Amino acid sequence: MESKYTLPSKSPLKPIGSNIRNGIIPLKRKLSPGEGNGNGKIFKSNGVGGTAIANNKTNGHQQNPSPASKLVASKLQLDQQRLALPVTGCRKRLIEEIHKSDTLLIMGETGSGKTTQIPQFLLGAGFGKKGVIAVTQPRRVAAITVAKRVAQEQHCQLGELVGYTVRFEDCTSTKTRIRFMTDGFLLREALADSLLRNYSVIMLDEAHERTVSTDVLFGVVKEAQRKRRLWNLTPLKIIVTSATMDIDHFGRYFGVKGMYLEGRTHPVRVMHAKETQSDYLHATLVTLFEIHRNTPANHDVLIFLTGQEEIEAMAQQIRQIAKTNLSTIAGVRVFPLYAQLPQNKQLECFLPAPANARKIVLATNIAETSVTIPGIRCVIDAGFVKRRIYSPSTGLDVLRVVRISQAQAWQRCGRAGRDAPGTCYRTYTQQEMKSFEKMPSPEILRSNICSTVLQLLALGIDCKRFDFLDKPPADALEAAYKKLESLGAVQNLATKPELTPLGRQMAKFPLDPQYSKLLLAAPQFGCMEEMLSLVAVLSSENIFVSSVEKREQAALAHAKFHSKHGDHLTLLNVFSAFQKTEKIKLWCHDNFLNTRNLSYARDVRKQLLEIVERLDLQVNSCGNNFDQVRKCLLVGLFDNIAELQRDNFYLTITGRQRAKIHPSSVFHGKYRPEYLLFSEIVLTERNFLRQVTEISPEWVAEVVPNFAHLSRIKVSI
Repeated sequence: MESKYTLPSKSPLKPIGSNIRNGIIPLKRKLSPGEGNGNGKIFKSNGVGGTAIANNKTNGHQQNPSPASKLVASKLQLDQQRLALPVTGCRKRLIEEIHKSDTLLIMGETGSGKTTQIPQFLLGAGFGKKGVIAVTQPRRVAAITVAKRVAQEQHCQLGELVGYTVRFEDCTSTKTRIRFMTDGFLLREALADSLLRNYSVIMLDEAHERTVSTDVLFGVVKEAQRKRRLWNLTPLKIIVTSATMDIDHFGRYFGVKGMYLEGRTHPVRVMHAKETQSDYLHATLVTLFEIHRNTPANHDVLIFLTGQEEIEAMAQQIRQIAKTNLSTIAGVRVFPLYAQLPQNKQLECFLPAPANARKIVLATNIAETSVTIPGIRCVIDAGFVKRRIYSPSTGLDVLRVVRISQAQAWQRCGRAGRDAPGTCYRTYTQQEMKSFEKMPSPEILRSNICSTVLQLLALGIDCKRFDFLDKPPADALEAAYKKLESLGAVQNLATKPELTPLGRQMAKFPLDPQYSKLLLAAPQFGCMEEMLSLVAVLSSENIFVSSVEKREQAALAHAKFHSKHGDHLTLLNVFSAFQKTEKIKLWCHDNFLNTRNLSYARDVRKQLLEIVERLDLQVNSCGNNFDQVRKCLLVGLFDNIAELQRDNFYLTITGRQRAKIHPSSVFHGKYRPEYLLFSEIVLTERNFLRQVTEISPEWVAEVVPNFAHLSRIKVSI
């Protein structure tokens, strides 16, 4: 059969030097005989600055260790793998520098072993006797997977010597000496103890990602270190690590010089497109099937895309092309990987593919750092990422597909060299890459920082005077303070901002301040049980599973839970049914619901209930009187009211933004209430109101009388 998918006669890619770091820091360390691939061969320069990869033919698929097989890996195998890591050769020097300096900046190649090995070096050097060794990660999946790996290498049960803590999940004990955690969790610990006395060393890993929590942590741990030194307490060691951070910028902030850890476990050859590609998705497909025709079946492929919809569509295309046109070569197994994917589906990509089949993983930037997918030898980088940007003046979250930074490009490149020598294919030209920003814009400069301001005020810190690595925009700070004041959390804005008693209670919850306010107000409306469930679900990722192949079946299954009042009560219906179900996996599968996210919401609810009980709040229920739930929603979301216009658009009362109901809503294409309450407004191809509920304008005067004027606003367009 003639193929309908034609590959170009010539490759659209050309090689560049794999050891050229765009002027940042060049690799100098040379591989010794036998290092890197285990077959006794030395990789030599191919004359263009790249690395000539020796042929290493194998029969069948390379059996790299999966998460399951790693659990039974022998001590000898694990020790050999650790010894092969470049960081192992620097152990003595690293420990010397940590003893000499209170703060250390380490920039190390992706795959050098810094994330897993440095905490173990610290443990061996006795730092664990003085306190816990904390290692922060920007993402929970990274904190969990790295903790599991280090526990295996220490030959202990996870939760004993090595453990992890992420939001609403604690896998540690009194024996734990190395504790992996999200940066957000460590920031919440600082609320209880600003000196972080439980820790002897804090290692802030993947610092280049610059999440809001990480940026705040830089200032918090820096101040804790200063005070502990001043008050003659046990010194706090700070280690900041990354493969691509702006080491000069960090060095000026911490007042220290940085160290560069040379060498990666395996070399990576980089290929750029010769010409600018008008369609990066088509270029990605072309590149994939060229790889598939010309490289061994055991060279698995990781492709970076921007989001769930793009990944699902690409997966369907790949399967169809492979099924109809490539019967004469090895088969493919396609695995998506994104945050909203159920956990059991996420873990599938870590398993080895069957013999004579190639594993293809389609991932968002969730796979950029710390998470190692076994078997990956080729990376295809489309060069784009989906980024959220918040506008303080409009309250609008803009979700756009934008170019990645040069730092992200090198992070993605490093994924190809984790297990063996690899190749990174970029669907953009070398000249295009030069136009990319060097570092991604820090999240704190483009996010809603309301929660951050509340947390810092709970620490007794005024954000306007806080020592940020990069200070948030003045209008963003002003908007955050005003929002907290309107919620009743902050007072004395004109002189010295401080938390009210209500604000101190709100800070006890690891939630957006709006949702904290909902829980604190729920007893007055007799709906604490319902609000605990709803806030727990809203704190989780999307609980609905969308299926490209079974779209109609999924829509029918979801329709059973629809509430005539809108999306919030629909979410409550789903969660209530989930709570009553015994066989949750089967039930979720049949109803196209995300088991992991619903289970996570259940755990969140349990811990929120513990906080509620500690605050001695009444736990009551409104039964079927759901008007009480809708009224309670107004207490925290009163700024999120939209009014229907004559042209069938909605106009937000605060911010004056024109928007449509999001396609995922139960109201979409069916019913347009005159007034809506929404969780958030996002801009993709147009403004959309997400998670909407119908309200009565009279409720505004009843529930939030200070904002009663909102219900009288009538705009005609």
